[in-house]
Amino acid sequence: MDGITKRFPGIVANEGVTFEAAGGEVHALLGENGAGKTTLMNVLTGLYRPDEGEISLYGERVSFGGPRDALDAGIGMVHQHFRLVETLTVAENVLLGWHRPRFWLGGKPGRREVREVSEALQLHVDPDARIWQLSVGEQQRVEIVKAVFRGSRVLVLDEPTAVLTPQEADALFNTLRVMAREGHSVIVITHKLHEVMAVADRITVLRGGRSVATVAVDDVTPRSLASLMVGREVADALRVERTHALGDAMLELTDVSASGDRGGLSLADVSFSIRSGEIVGVAGVAGNGQRELAEVISGMRPATDGTVRVDGRALRSGDVRRAIAAGVAHVPEDRLGTGLAPSLSISRNAVLKTYRGPPVARGPFLLLRRMTEAARSLIARYDVKTTGPDAPARNLSGGNLQKLVLGREFQGSPKVLVAAQPTRGLDVGAIETVHSYLREAAAEGVAVLLVSEDLDEILALADRVLVLYEGAVAGELEAESATVEELGFLMAGGARAA
Repeated sequence: MDGITKRFPGIVANEGVTFEAAGGEVHALLGENGAGKTTLMNVLTGLYRPDEGEISLYGERVSFGGPRDALDAGIGMVHQHFRLVETLTVAENVLLGWHRPRFWLGGKPGRREVREVSEALQLHVDPDARIWQLSVGEQQRVEIVKAVFRGSRVLVLDEPTAVLTPQEADALFNTLRVMAREGHSVIVITHKLHEVMAVADRITVLRGGRSVATVAVDDVTPRSLASLMVGREVADALRVERTHALGDAMLELTDVSASGDRGGLSLADVSFSIRSGEIVGVAGVAGNGQRELAEVISGMRPATDGTVRVDGRALRSGDVRRAIAAGVAHVPEDRLGTGLAPSLSISRNAVLKTYRGPPVARGPFLLLRRMTEAARSLIARYDVKTTGPDAPARNLSGGNLQKLVLGREFQGSPKVLVAAQPTRGLDVGAIETVHSYLREAAAEGVAVLLVSEDLDEILALADRVLVLYEGAVAGELEAESATVEELGFLMAGGARAA
């Protein structure tokens, strides 16, 4: 890609970007949120046409009129926001739009091939499950399987290990290296610098829509990469010792069970408590009850048994408004589908939980000026990169969407904060900021439940770590003494096998 420029109204997303991925290498693409990484890859995959510049594939200049042209040329991408049809099965989504079969997507041969590919990648998914029944993490696995199934010669992966255990991530890295050795070009977009150092051969850094540097992995360190990304020195994500005292139990779960979307129990007799000022991390492979746990606490999913208490008072099961009134804030893992209304403006999304009363409402009437003021304050405080409060939320990059959700939830002075994947898709600078917000919330007496597949994040922030496996608590460890290997063993069901 040479001299790629892509403009949108009011924004230059890419300006004269040069990017080259060689056959037989794993190439990492790094940059802050809004730096233009996704836009650049959308140009490569035919979703956007560049305003300037040209693309060459294996030495020949190419021009894509749409994603199908790129697919036919052998370019596949696992997007940050998935391209899946929720009402279809996993196998149907993998086969949809492919040249075979022509008429019947759900046949046994197709399902068998999808299962074989997923097992080869150690990304186990049920070919007969419907997409709406899967967690966000499981949907990401489907996207990876779909791209590999189609035999892409150039494969772009956006945050591919966010939902994997350390052991599964190592297996995926081995798969990527095998693909590279066979002549594929593998492009990995990730904000986990240790993953870049583990799997990449070369790294290209974007900042402000421009390519800053392309370096060999042997010539850099994680700290120097972080500095290239944000243009300043970034502190290492080390564990910070808690200096405040813990209070009484603020969030208590007693024998909580809940059904999943596909029937059967997704949570089974879960009991734990979190004290005021404490951060408790929840680790587990996606699909083991983490999403359902967060939804039960926030009132989005009714419990079939058990009790959830906040500050000593039992919550009515499945009542979101009561949970909000009790002081429960929720940062959902699906920020675009659940956390925000993407077609509404930033100002309207900023007041989704407070629009029923002052200061943004007077009786049945919304005060638009107050809504705009609230949005401007949030944009400034949380550094949301946008053209203004009237811009649709869908125009924001993934990281800025997360900043908008976090800002809205923190404004409510919560007693309990349920944060599911709060830094997924964020750059190192934004991750550093979000971590400081979570620590500040705990220091102010908030009980924080941190659900994350990033074990380094959990170990850096949490006081205790709970591991969920098949909907039950498989173990509880003190974060200060826990190791990634111990957590990975519990996440994979090792305790039950033992």
